[in-house]
Amino acid sequence: MPPTLRRLLAPRTPPPALARDTVPLDLGDGRVIDVLRVRDPRAKRMRLSVAERGPRLTLPPGASDAAGARFLHEHRDWLAAQLAAQRGEGIAPLRPGETARLPLRGALRPLHWCEGRYARLSADGDALRFAVPARAGAAALRRALRDFYEAEARADVGRWLPRYLPGLPRAPARIRIRPMSSQWGSLACNGTLALDLALVLGRPAAFEYVLVHELCHLIHADHSRAFWREVEARCPDWRDARDYFHDEGRRLKAALHVLLSD
Repeated sequence: MPPTLRRLLAPRTPPPALARDTVPLDLGDGRVIDVLRVRDPRAKRMRLSVAERGPRLTLPPGASDAAGARFLHEHRDWLAAQLAAQRGEGIAPLRPGETARLPLRGALRPLHWCEGRYARLSADGDALRFAVPARAGAAALRRALRDFYEAEARADVGRWLPRYLPGLPRAPARIRIRPMSSQWGSLACNGTLALDLALVLGRPAAFEYVLVHELCHLIHADHSRAFWREVEARCPDWRDARDYFHDEGRRLKAALHVLLSD
């Protein structure tokens, strides 16, 4: 049997199992939380992350428990901030006549309230104006806010998209903008491109990077080196956007959730 065929037919070696346990961490404010500690043979360095299931510390081979504990202690302020953002702390629900600012494109815009025939939020220079009927309910206000954010997000995409279409094999079949729980964007097999509504709350450059990222999946469906070369050619500062989402992503998603939730 030829060596190439032998390699193809040989049973695949399963990836090494990950060792998991939990360790307590004192956040320094009276709270002690459990952190999932994962020993990953493929990891290159220690990494701390926060997912919907909680914080996770990844240790590479050879990293000691003591080194992991020191790493956790050094990053506990960052971890506390991420957990606070995940819970939406410091973000107040939308209240007529009380909410004075709303997030949009990386800034908190002044918000002015006025009476109107129907609930409608609109831009007024660098500020925002919310027209509200006397008997408008909370659901109508949230719907108007969501409609405004979606319209602003579509306006941004409409400005950016034409410059990237000439270098693509085809255009997206459809663009959907909606709240997404964990992802910032996705491209379905049928060509539908989905973008997280929370993107319009953050920096426009970061929003544009997500659009570019998903458009490049029309060329390469994976995250191969060839894919990242396409991203780099269109968005040389994509690493800055990635760092921005690492620092601010949870806060953006939490803000949108608080503003649009019952």
